[in-house]
Amino acid sequence: MSPAALTLSRLDSPIGPLTLACNEAGAVRGLSFGDGLIGAMRREYPGAALNDGVAPAAVAREIAAYFDGDREALTRVDWSLEGAAAGDGFQARVWRALAGVPAGATISYGEMAKRAGEPGASQAAGTALNRNPIPLVLACHRVIGADGSLTGFGGGLERKGWLLRHEGALLI
Repeated sequence: MSPAALTLSRLDSPIGPLTLACNEAGAVRGLSFGDGLIGAMRREYPGAALNDGVAPAAVAREIAAYFDGDREALTRVDWSLEGAAAGDGFQARVWRALAGVPAGATISYGEMAKRAGEPGASQAAGTALNRNPIPLVLACHRVIGADGSLTGFGGGLERKGWLLRHEGALLI
């Protein structure tokens, strides 16, 4: 069931401002590195009212803890894709598979496609990752090219590299 309303809020972070959309229960439904969240939320939850507000304290605390060095903090953030327009099928399986990639680890787009049940669909996995409504929490920055290269991240490759170094996954 799509949420009736989403609360939009902003948090500061070492990689720039984060914009969040949370439902009435405080679960994260969307996250953006700056702009673009409203469009994504209208696409995924077309009937939801979008209201300005304050991020739930638990979400803000765990995101701050992550940036303070607690690599596991994002696993404690409550999130939901229930009712999302793309909440089923291959794209949703890719999004859910992201939750199983631990901090400090990286996988290839091909491996992501395999984990989502469609081996050989690495390009489709990349498309699904590009539409991930909850980056950072569903950590698409942990998916890299088969050759180890940093490719395709909506938040920008500089931010992707920063996040991977922060998690100890990329030593440059």
